[in-house]
Amino acid sequence: MTLDAILPPERTLFDVPGGSKKRVLEFFSTFIAQNTPSLDSQEVFSRLIGRERLGSTGIGNGVAIPHARNPHCKAPIAGFLKLTEPVDFDAIDGEPVDLVFMLLVPEEADEAHLALLGQVAGVMNDADTRTKLRHSTSQRELHEYLMEAIRRQSSAGSQGG
Repeated sequence: MTLDAILPPERTLFDVPGGSKKRVLEFFSTFIAQNTPSLDSQEVFSRLIGRERLGSTGIGNGVAIPHARNPHCKAPIAGFLKLTEPVDFDAIDGEPVDLVFMLLVPEEADEAHLALLGQVAGVMNDADTRTKLRHSTSQRELHEYLMEAIRRQSSAGSQGG
């Protein structure tokens, strides 16, 4: 399972109003439930919030990777939000977050879940990628930059480096 397979252009959202961590998670929960009939927005939201209570998913450099397991999720689902302005996400470096990569996985998806999180972290740890994403001017451009970065990351990974 690779990120490019589970992140279609319509789940790459450009200029999403931030407000707060809670508002961003609510926005995504509602959005994903509207597009995925088996998911309930309240349940998605409470699982994402529950995960945040264990420790912030803000990984630094203005990036957060909120993720959760969901029993009604049949296959991993990814979403990407570029916020209009950064929000406080209790990130490890204290910096506000404007790039949010969401991940929902089936209840039992252990290995796949960790592999996908690793891929996301690898992509988002690249400073050039973050700069490109922040300077993108449309949803299409944002998605193209993400796909480029994901492909670069997976080809680097498959070459053992």
